[in-house]
Amino acid sequence: MAKSSDNHLWALAHAVRAALAEDLAILSPEQWHHGTLCGRWDVEQVVAHLTAAASLNQWQWLRSMLGARFRPDVHNQRRLEEHRGSTSAETLVRFRAVINSSVAPSSDTPAYLGEVVVHAQDIRHPLGLPRTPSIDALTPVAEFYARRNFTVASRTHAAGLQLKADDGPFTAGTGPLVTGSTLALVMTMAGRVPYLEDLQGPGLPTLRSRLGGTAFGPPRLQDDTVA
Repeated sequence: MAKSSDNHLWALAHAVRAALAEDLAILSPEQWHHGTLCGRWDVEQVVAHLTAAASLNQWQWLRSMLGARFRPDVHNQRRLEEHRGSTSAETLVRFRAVINSSVAPSSDTPAYLGEVVVHAQDIRHPLGLPRTPSIDALTPVAEFYARRNFTVASRTHAAGLQLKADDGPFTAGTGPLVTGSTLALVMTMAGRVPYLEDLQGPGLPTLRSRLGGTAFGPPRLQDDTVA
């Protein structure tokens, strides 16, 4: 049963990657260097990071982290540069090559689906690209984020709040209510401040205060580590 669930989640991740590749194919050269919601990284750097993330198994990730002296930012930047092309077109070719990859450093499949979902929106939101992941892809990410800190401090952001999607089945927690789209709940749990504007409810001021000091940056691929 677990294997079947993992296969389903990977299929969703593949679909999110494929949709992102379609959006990337129509970008202008200037848009490839546009800022994103992922800190200092521009669009091309985020894409290269996604390619790197889809290319590292557990042992490759561990060797890279050892080489970086367990500094996630150093690890991420090195692997990003490794998978970045000499042109944006080459970076896209490399990303397309891993669309159907199911490689990851651990068995926490919802987290790796979440990485693709969040980074896709990190790119789309600043560019005004309208496409969003499906509710089927967003719901398991929301459920995972509500119960665990992994690549982002999602559980910490959501603690003591009741989160409820108004477009799907996701609900979690107890306390003051925060409601809105599943996408907005996922992205705010991941620390993306602009998505607070798509939420409402008596718990929103608490969530807003928690994200107020968030510095967006490359996510860490460490279990229960706050990014």
